Amino acid sequence: MLKEIEEEDSKINSFIVLDKEGIAQKNKAKGGRLSNYKLGVKSNISVDGLPITAASKTLETHIGSYDAFVVEKIKKEGGTIVGLTNMDEFACGSSGETSFYGATNNPAARGRIPGGSSSGSAAAVAAGLVDLSIGSDTGGSIRNPASHCGVVGFKPSYGLVSRYGLLDLAMSLDQIGPIARDVKSVALLLDVLAGYDIKEETSLDLEKKYYDYSGKLDTSLRDVRLGYAKEFDLMIQDKGIRKIIHKSLDKLSSAGAQIVDVELPNLKIALPTYYLNVYVEFFSATRKYDGRRYGFKIEDVCGPEVLRRIQLGSYISQKEYSGRYYRKALKARSVLRRELMSALDDVELLVGPTVPKLPHRLGTKIDDPMVMYAYDIFTVLANLAGIPAGTVPAGRVDSIPTGLQVMGKPLEDQKVLNVMAGFEQC
Repeated sequence: MLKEIEEEDSKINSFIVLDKEGIAQKNKAKGGRLSNYKLGVKSNISVDGLPITAASKTLETHIGSYDAFVVEKIKKEGGTIVGLTNMDEFACGSSGETSFYGATNNPAARGRIPGGSSSGSAAAVAAGLVDLSIGSDTGGSIRNPASHCGVVGFKPSYGLVSRYGLLDLAMSLDQIGPIARDVKSVALLLDVLAGYDIKEETSLDLEKKYYDYSGKLDTSLRDVRLGYAKEFDLMIQDKGIRKIIHKSLDKLSSAGAQIVDVELPNLKIALPTYYLNVYVEFFSATRKYDGRRYGFKIEDVCGPEVLRRIQLGSYISQKEYSGRYYRKALKARSVLRRELMSALDDVELLVGPTVPKLPHRLGTKIDDPMVMYAYDIFTVLANLAGIPAGTVPAGRVDSIPTGLQVMGKPLEDQKVLNVMAGFEQC
C-alpha cells in the first residue's frame, strides 16, 4: 500500500512523511468505525514517534513525543495513519507553496496550486491516496484547498474538536477538522474527532447529541432558509465562479430551499482584521522556537512568509502600536461577529463561494502578499466568529474545481453538514 502511495505521490508531493515502519500503528485498535480507512494527518499535528515539522526547517529534527487528542481518537477507532501531509510552513500560506519540503501539486488541476495551508491533506484525498485526512483551519486552511481540489472540507465550531497536540498558528482561531471525498465520510470522521478533552482549555463539554453527525445526516432541503449576501458577488474575482455559485443557488432552490438576501456590509474589513489578529498571535506562539528546545531558531531558517508574519506581529505587539492596530482589530472582530450573527438571525445558514478566484499556476511570482491573502476573503469570517463552516464541490471552471461554502450558527454543525449533504445530492 505504501509503495503505491509513494509512487503516485512522487507527482503530487502531498506527504512529507510516510510511515514505512508502522510507528503510527502503536496503540491502534483492531476494530472500530475507522478500521477500513486510510488517513493522512497534517504535519502540524503530533503523532508519537513521527517527525512533526510543520513543513519548516525549524523543526526538521523534531520527533513527536505524544499523540494529539484527535490522533488518539483515530487510533481508538482503528484508523490507519499512513503518514504526515505536506502544508504551508507553520500554516502560513494559502497556496501550498511555502513548505520547506516543496510545493504540493493539485491532483484535480495539475500544474496549479492545491490551496493551503492544509494542501497535502486535501491533495492526498483528491488523488485517492487516502480515504480521509485531517487538517487545521485558522482562516480557511481546510476549506480553501478542499475547494481547489474538488473534495469536501469542514471546519467545526470552535471548541468542538480539541486542539491538544496542534502547533498553534493563532490560538483563538485554529480548529482541527476533516477532509474527505463526500459529506458522509466527513461527518463520520467528525463523529470520531469531536469530544471533550480535559487537557485543552478551549474544549467544550457538550451533550452526547452533538457527537453523532453521520447518524443524523438529513439531506432534505425543503423549506430550509439559506442566506446569500450581495457582497459575495462584489468580491468574486472570477466570472466563472460567480456563475457556478448562482447555479448552485438555483439547485438549492429547486430542491426546496428558500434563498434569502442578507447583508454583510463590513465584509471588506474581514481580511485586515483577520491578519492583524494572526500576526500578533503567531508572533507569540513562535517565541518558543528559539533554537534551545526545538531544532533551529525560527527567524534564522524560516521562509519569507513566516518571517513576514513574525516581524509584523512583533511590530504590532509593541506597546506604542498595540492601540493603533491590534486593539482596533479586536474591536473590528467583534463588529464582524455581530454582523454575521445578525445575518444568521433571519436564516438558518449562509451559503456562498469558498474562494474568490481560481488557483494560480505553480511557481507564479506574486510580489504583493495581499494578492495571496485575497484567497481567504470568504473563509476568514467563520474563524473570526468561531462558527462551523464547510465546503462541498459545486462545479468546475475551465476544468478546475470550485466549492460552495455553507456557514451556520455556533454548534449547529449538524445543520451545516445536512445542507452540504443535500446539495451533494442535487
